[in-house]
Amino acid sequence: MTRQDRQRIAAGLAEGRSYAEIARRLDRPTSTISREVGRNGGPSDYRPERAHHAAARRARRGTPARSPEPQDRTVLEVEEGAVEMAVGMGLPKMVARVLIGLWLSEDGRLTAAELSRGLKVSPASISMAVGYLTQQGLIRRERDPQRRRDIYVVDDDAWYHSTVISARQTLAAAEITKAAGQTLGLDTPVGRRLARGGAFLERISLDALASAERWRDLPP
Repeated sequence: MTRQDRQRIAAGLAEGRSYAEIARRLDRPTSTISREVGRNGGPSDYRPERAHHAAARRARRGTPARSPEPQDRTVLEVEEGAVEMAVGMGLPKMVARVLIGLWLSEDGRLTAAELSRGLKVSPASISMAVGYLTQQGLIRRERDPQRRRDIYVVDDDAWYHSTVISARQTLAAAEITKAAGQTLGLDTPVGRRLARGGAFLERISLDALASAERWRDLPP
């Protein structure tokens, strides 16, 4: 990899781009980018000149860094693809990384310190992300009374709880919209528009709540 390639990687990371996006720009496999960044400080501490000098030292020693095993590469590619998907659905990048990190962990249970080490980000970043994910019902918080620490958990009910929270928020918005329409009058264009929109949102949210209950225990 050239010095210019590494500078382009650093620029992509600074812009908040995923490994997959950077790989496409450089016409290289995503696993190559994730390996390059991972062994040179991670996304938050990648320095192109430092990485280039480290590669030169390895070349002089004749002992290049060991490539990840096939299984490791597969996990990295799955992780990057999942994060990219979550960002595309509207999650902030750090929130998406924390959520996918939990989903891909062995038992879906990690402490804030474990998340911070695994993602190579600050505890403050983890705190912001888990606060958002907990509020949305995508993860839950458990307290470890013996070690006095929080454990963040993602389990089979995560999507159920998230769907219910979202549907209830939409239902509340529907009620406000319908009420506004009634206040302005159904004989006015604005009143009819609001009432119709509220009725639509109400039906959609009620259907989502019913569907969530129906399929909550759906087997894999």
